[in-house]
Amino acid sequence: MLGAIAEPLCLNHAMPDILVIAAHPQLAQSRVTRRLIAAAAKAAPGTPGRVVVHELYARYPDYFIDVPAEQAALQAAQLVVWLHPVHWYGMPPLMKLWLDEVFTFGWAYGPGGQALRGKDLWLVASTGGTADSYRPDGHNRYFFDAFLHPYEQTAALCGLRWLPPLVLHGAHRSEEATLQAHTAVFTQRLQSHPDWPEIAAMAPAPPCEVPADERPVGAAADAAAP
Repeated sequence: MLGAIAEPLCLNHAMPDILVIAAHPQLAQSRVTRRLIAAAAKAAPGTPGRVVVHELYARYPDYFIDVPAEQAALQAAQLVVWLHPVHWYGMPPLMKLWLDEVFTFGWAYGPGGQALRGKDLWLVASTGGTADSYRPDGHNRYFFDAFLHPYEQTAALCGLRWLPPLVLHGAHRSEEATLQAHTAVFTQRLQSHPDWPEIAAMAPAPPCEVPADERPVGAAADAAAP
């Protein structure tokens, strides 16, 4: 059994350029996320000083996000990894809160929002449903890619390059050999970024500019607040 994961995980005092944002509400029962968090730390021999893990449920048990600290870590990173199980076709609630509070207008997107532009975003997710369940004739009704549009558009809005996700379906029933192979791919990708074969052929993030008048400002903003 994997041991408890200390928080935060930083492989040494060098400024990391890979930031793993991990979220699992029941990490002790996790078969995939917990293993991959540990693998990120063990990637050190191939990536000395490159990787830091922010395990959100350990880091923010009270749900009060340290926005300046999270933004500073994001600005230092070149690769941002979102690591989580899929909950109701999206991210766990604390990761959604993290996104709402950290990716602010004027910082992550919109006029002056250049902090994330040119970085890479990589989703590493797991599902309880099998791959066959994510088909028009399966109980999830759509191919899994249909549920990724909000992630991909978030990347575009912030000028992040959306990398091909790494997804493990049927996590509850995956055999040990499957979990080991999945972990090996994850570790190899961390160690080799940005030298992935598919990245060389990828275009930069598409332009997705938000007009300056999209949000009210000053007194008008206060009046419009819900």
